[in-house]
Amino acid sequence: MLSVKSYPREYIDACRARLDSQLAAYRAVASNRTTTTDADEAFDVAFFNNLVLTLEVYFLHRMRGQEKKNGNPLNEVRVLAASMTAAEDIMTSDPTINLDPAKSILGYAVGDRIALDEERFVELADAYFAEIEVKFGPHLAP
Repeated sequence: MLSVKSYPREYIDACRARLDSQLAAYRAVASNRTTTTDADEAFDVAFFNNLVLTLEVYFLHRMRGQEKKNGNPLNEVRVLAASMTAAEDIMTSDPTINLDPAKSILGYAVGDRIALDEERFVELADAYFAEIEVKFGPHLAP
């Protein structure tokens, strides 16, 4: 597949709606908890870590040069997804991306275990979609 320079409004909105639906389903289940067990916490980490992979797949073919390599939320999701799939949820580095933990959304450094919860995932997803809008939104379509 060729690199994508812009995504149609309908596609971005549909991706956001699918993500919102997944979050709503999680919240419906989580709201029925009377206590939070170790199993609940493990489920939450698996669920939200997998949603990071979902974000990456939604916009997988975005043009890397247009994305830039300055540690923005798109870079952060790219590195998180690669780390989760290749290093079993341990943060790795990408030598082509300047991802400074102190300036990133989640603050993970190389070697940290990646373990998201709802609040941290939503913060990352909001920043990710905002960056998609700026760098790949429909206003850039030819």
